[in-house]
Amino acid sequence: MCVAGRTLLEHATSRLAMVARDLIVVVPPDFLTKAQELLPSAAVVAGGATRQESVSSGLAVLADDVEAVLVHDAARAFVPPEAVRRVVSALEAGADAVVPVLPVTDTIRQQDEPGRLGATVDRARLLAVQTPQGFRRDVILAAHQHAAPGDACDDASLAEAIGATVVGVPGSELAFKITHPLDLLLAETVAAR
Repeated sequence: MCVAGRTLLEHATSRLAMVARDLIVVVPPDFLTKAQELLPSAAVVAGGATRQESVSSGLAVLADDVEAVLVHDAARAFVPPEAVRRVVSALEAGADAVVPVLPVTDTIRQQDEPGRLGATVDRARLLAVQTPQGFRRDVILAAHQHAAPGDACDDASLAEAIGATVVGVPGSELAFKITHPLDLLLAETVAAR
């Protein structure tokens, strides 16, 4: 998927490269050659059938001297470097795991059954989680080693499952996730800036 003449992968990696020393990019096997052409300075590896398998594929090729690992989604292609630096700073300060977060602004309702609304959830206690999620190397490796297939939707949950403490840092509205057609319109606007 392209925005302003560049793939989301190129947008995402260009922002991470401003902060990270090494880039390991995990892509679907059928996109491996194209990704290697697009990102010659990154290590590009084939992912698996699930997010968990894909992250494990990337972890398998970490350099020995890497102490902090960031896991990021190309769907959040416009994350600003300042948000990435906040994650890294929290890791450098000793955090096990770090996630960027934003307050939830919408009213949130539970659904008791399809078509029937339940209680309104107190949004003051809710946070939307973004990426990149950051981890001490030992934490992310242990989390993946101990995880059963399909254990979690994100790596921070896997870290929590082994007893790691996950802290939040301020995220960014620019780290929005490109999922729906309307998100592409927003991405085009952001890219044009």
